[in-house]
Amino acid sequence: MKAQTKSRSRKHEGTEEQPTRDASAATNATTTKPPARRRILLVDDDASVRGSLQDMLVEEGYLVIPANDGQHALEIVASTSVDVVLLDLNMPHKNGWDTFERLSAEHPLVPVILITARPNQLFAAVGAGVGALLEKPLNIPILLQTITRLLAESVETRLARLAGRDVPFRYAAGRTGQPVKPGSSS
Repeated sequence: MKAQTKSRSRKHEGTEEQPTRDASAATNATTTKPPARRRILLVDDDASVRGSLQDMLVEEGYLVIPANDGQHALEIVASTSVDVVLLDLNMPHKNGWDTFERLSAEHPLVPVILITARPNQLFAAVGAGVGALLEKPLNIPILLQTITRLLAESVETRLARLAGRDVPFRYAAGRTGQPVKPGSSS
C-alpha cells in the first residue's frame, strides 16, 4: 500500500510541476516585454487633452491610465502601481498642487510631470520637487524625452529632488517648447 501511495504521489508531483514550468515560462515572456509598456497616470480634467495625449502615449507603447481630476488620480494610485504621473494643475475637486502634495508624500518614488497652462509655476515646481514642468501647448518630443529621462533616473535622484537638492529638472515653456534651466534668462 505504501508503494501505491508513493507512486500516486510522484505522479501527482509530476503533474503539478508541468504547470509550474509553464507559469514560469509565461512569467519570463512577460518580463521580457520592452520597457516601453510602462504605466503612465494621465490626470487632466479636459477630456480632449486627455484623449489626445492618451492616444499619442499608447502609440508610443505606454499603458495609459486616465483620471479626470486629482481625487480620481489618488484613488487610482492607491490601488494600481504607476511609473510616472502627468498632472494638470487646474482641475476641479482636487487641484494639481494638492494632488502632487499627496502623491509625493504617499508615493515619493513616482516621478511627476506637471503639465499646465498656468503661468509662473517654475520656481514653485522646482521647490516642491516636481520631476518636470511642461507648459501647454505641449511640445510632444520634449514630453516624450522627459518621460524617458524620468523613468531612467535613479531612486537617489528622485529622493534628492524631493529633499530640495540640486538635480536635473526639465522646464519647457508653452508654444516655443524650448527647455530652460531655472535661473537662466532665456
